[in-house]
Amino acid sequence: MPKVRTRDIIEKFSLELISGEEGIDRPITTSDISRPGIEMAGYFDYYPAERIQLLGKTELSFFKQLDEDARITRVEKLCTDITPAIIITREMEVPKELIEASERKSVPVLRSPLKTTRFSSRLTNFLEGKLAPTTAVHGVLVDVYGIGVLITGKSGVGKSETALELVKRGHRLVADDCVEIRKEDQDILIGSAPELIEHLLEIRGLGIINVMTLFGAGAVRSHKRITLVIDLELWDPNKQYDRLGLDEEKVNIMDTEITKITVPVRPGRNLAVIIEVAAMNFRLKRMGVNAALQFTNRLSDAIEDGDHEDV
Repeated sequence: MPKVRTRDIIEKFSLELISGEEGIDRPITTSDISRPGIEMAGYFDYYPAERIQLLGKTELSFFKQLDEDARITRVEKLCTDITPAIIITREMEVPKELIEASERKSVPVLRSPLKTTRFSSRLTNFLEGKLAPTTAVHGVLVDVYGIGVLITGKSGVGKSETALELVKRGHRLVADDCVEIRKEDQDILIGSAPELIEHLLEIRGLGIINVMTLFGAGAVRSHKRITLVIDLELWDPNKQYDRLGLDEEKVNIMDTEITKITVPVRPGRNLAVIIEVAAMNFRLKRMGVNAALQFTNRLSDAIEDGDHEDV
């Protein structure tokens, strides 16, 4: 099913429907927007008909200078079977030739009071969010000190229980069990909860709990950018775990590299505190403060000083 239809942008931006009502269920397949100035001049060889067409003051003032036959020809070519909508900005008067052509081709003609550049920016942002590539992963997404932490691990390892403890400590739940991820830009992944399980947390032994009802609206948020992945795994005595934190592991999600930390789980470890500290340490690293690197440098200096004293 199409993610966005013309009726969605009508509702989102409170647009006035002028004509072509039969086409308001047309799918919108791209976030790119066209301002067909060169098409108004008669050049249609590369006309991007699948885009929303935006007519501002420049395009309409030029259109008025054309003779009647040219105006009819141009709007006939503008209105195609795949054009989702033609939008007039600044609440300008809609040419009658455009209204007649849109009714024949069932292309919705809409009108907005906003200036062309401002409306174009807002519409592009809306469409990019709606049409972004998406995927879903098994895990829990929590906002910890402003860092979007995706907690992963095998079923039963304690992801939801850890998220509950984090919420009790003042952090915010985004999604439990299933995290829907959309790629909004080259390296920006936004996580959210499916509508069916939004604000819900499953705790074995307790069942389903509503975090917003129990802890208030400040304990949840609808979406968050994912910047850190913490993978919980049962403690393996035969595995060598990183004790300094110098080696930064990465995980690939939708062709985007995200920092990953593997945290071994065993009785007595307070995972909520560990994740809090991991989030704070991650923020420090982004600010240029790397405790592990500083320790290594101090250790190297101490070893060098010891060698000089022996000499």
